Amino acid sequence: MSIDALITAIKKKNNPTVAGLDPKLDFIPEYYVNEAFERHGRTLKGAAEAIWQFNKRLIDEIYDVVPAVKPQSAYYEMYGWEGVRVLEQTISYAKERGLYVIADVKRNDIGTTAEAYARA
Repeated sequence: MSIDALITAIKKKNNPTVAGLDPKLDFIPEYYVNEAFERHGRTLKGAAEAIWQFNKRLIDEIYDVVPAVKPQSAYYEMYGWEGVRVLEQTISYAKERGLYVIADVKRNDIGTTAEAYARA
């Protein structure tokens, strides 16, 4: 069962933490955003690329400490199909690094998430 993998990871890392991956360009270091916009322009593709590069770095820094990540779908969907592509890329990469992934895809959530879904 899937939950058994999470329990095993929690015990192995002695850490029950789940790291939320709720990317907003305003919270991503300027370095990633500027570099992505230089390559792809101020487009949805540029925004998605900045998110991907930041997520990849974040996953690389935490995979051996936390057992799971939880990407919030709204924050990817608001960047159109490019954002959804990066959500899939992020999930795949997290799994490659051995992380348990909990997709946060609920609707009618708290204000900031509801706002992101409205933008999507």
